[in-house]
Amino acid sequence: MDAMTASLSADSLYRFFRAGEEETFALQGVGLEVAKGEIVAVTGPSGSGKTTLLSCLAGLDEPDGGMVRVAGRPLSHQREHLRSRIRAQHIGVLFQSGNLLDHLTVADNVRLVQRLSHVPDRGRGQDLLRQMGIDRRAGALPRQLSGGEAARAGLAVALANDPAVVLADEPTGEVDAETERRILTLLRERAATGTSMVVVTHSREVAAVADRVLRLRDGRWVA
Repeated sequence: MDAMTASLSADSLYRFFRAGEEETFALQGVGLEVAKGEIVAVTGPSGSGKTTLLSCLAGLDEPDGGMVRVAGRPLSHQREHLRSRIRAQHIGVLFQSGNLLDHLTVADNVRLVQRLSHVPDRGRGQDLLRQMGIDRRAGALPRQLSGGEAARAGLAVALANDPAVVLADEPTGEVDAETERRILTLLRERAATGTSMVVVTHSREVAAVADRVLRLRDGRWVA
């Protein structure tokens, strides 16, 4: 698979952090190519570099070396406004910290993402919430949602811009088994339409539905 034809590619990513005179490498030459419609699960112990990798893939953090491309377009080492535009147009992000704005309803959170990415709604937002099984909670604020509802609302927001790539950090980390099954079904259905996904997880169930499972340790892929 050529990096220019992959939905998402990362070439030799390095990322280090300084604390005084000490340097800690979070990523050490990590490469990755994700095909259209492919789900890649990334596993590994805490501190292995998983969240740093997702942040670099999303253009929220800059690698110290290497390059990320999304839909064939360079994302790394671009000006912030260009990274933001590429992210809005091509990437859906769901981190553990959540992606819902507290002062907006569920429906307004979805509509905001659509406006930022210039995706016309035409009822798509409500349809998306219906697919998630939370259309009756469209008018609720994030603080009024249960854990399972918040997880599904966050996924709806990540998908609202009809992204080429979804990047998710523990999307089922705080939900019950039934909600996890529902989310995994939704992810597989979206992948079947061509959306690529990189999912950081500790869940065996999430890894089981992935097309590939990769393991990070100390910022490197391991067998």
